[in-house]
Amino acid sequence: MKRKLFFVITICCLLLVSSCKIVRFIIYNFSDIHDYKKFAKRDLKASPTPFMFYAKTNQKMPETIMHKGKMINLVQFLADQSTLAFIVIRNDTILYENYFRDKDKTLMVPSFSMAKSFTSALIGCAIQDGFIKSVEEPVTNYIPELKKNGFDKVKIKHVLQMTSGIRFNEKYSTPFSDVAGYYYGMYLRKHVLRLKLAYPPGTKFEYKSANSEILGLVLERAIKDKTITQYLQEKIWTPLGMEFDASWSIDQKKDGMEKTFCCLNARARDFAKFGKLYLNKGNYNGNQILPVSWVEQSSHVDLTEGGSSEYKYQWWLENDGSYQAQGYLGQHIYICPYKNIVIVKLSKYRDQRLNWASYFKQITDQL
Repeated sequence: MKRKLFFVITICCLLLVSSCKIVRFIIYNFSDIHDYKKFAKRDLKASPTPFMFYAKTNQKMPETIMHKGKMINLVQFLADQSTLAFIVIRNDTILYENYFRDKDKTLMVPSFSMAKSFTSALIGCAIQDGFIKSVEEPVTNYIPELKKNGFDKVKIKHVLQMTSGIRFNEKYSTPFSDVAGYYYGMYLRKHVLRLKLAYPPGTKFEYKSANSEILGLVLERAIKDKTITQYLQEKIWTPLGMEFDASWSIDQKKDGMEKTFCCLNARARDFAKFGKLYLNKGNYNGNQILPVSWVEQSSHVDLTEGGSSEYKYQWWLENDGSYQAQGYLGQHIYICPYKNIVIVKLSKYRDQRLNWASYFKQITDQL
């Protein structure tokens, strides 16, 4: 009886200190597509003049796809892979749009790491607006507290392309990892200020989500008089004519910071508009929202200063010139410039053994 009482009291005490990342990890278990309901957020409002894609009903999609050496039905394959939304767009036209598991176009899904690509776009906007001078600046120009941790030679460029050299545990399966602290915990600004280096910056590529949160703090301090969500609303959400309201999860309700490494919560069609922005080299209906040079820098290989052939400025690169934003549970914004196509896939789970870029390429090559 005493043991049971002790157990109950312990659990109650843990619940009372729910700001603890371990408690949040236990309560919420592993991340899922409903996480946007669990965390504090800042709202994004649909554009007062939303842009609507045209629907093309006579476009024939591939009926089959090669999977593990066999041709199988494409729609069934998507369903079997826990797909929730799948859209294929060329120019301003929806070639294909399908929702699974009784979902529809109003389905909101967390972006997970696709948010990194939005964060990168906002850095490009901030450079264009003069809030940030250059990617060659050290991050300590905006976060001087990191000087004592040896970050004087860490450039914004290094952080963008994941070559900063930071020490960070990216394991998602344990509440004791650094990334769990960022995802479930509070006080993101303090987390960033505690970062240390594991090796000299500009020497090699290592995917670490803390890089994207450093970008968030650089951005927050650069724009000063508005939140990152407000800046996204002003520079991208409204100009792109987003059809739906959305949100960006923050670490806490009071004076919270956006989780710029993840957690932008939106609908498939609006994610597709962001892909279209990059497909059109930063131009949207005649409005140059991002500099052409920024889109080109973000989507082309640069092996200098430890750069990888697979990654650039918070985007994953493919060897055929296509590139994509990717999220943890199978979220994708795939951009294929040589076919002028954007594909958005939102999912409930993902099979980490599958290379979705190869399946997207199969589809685009037949259109």
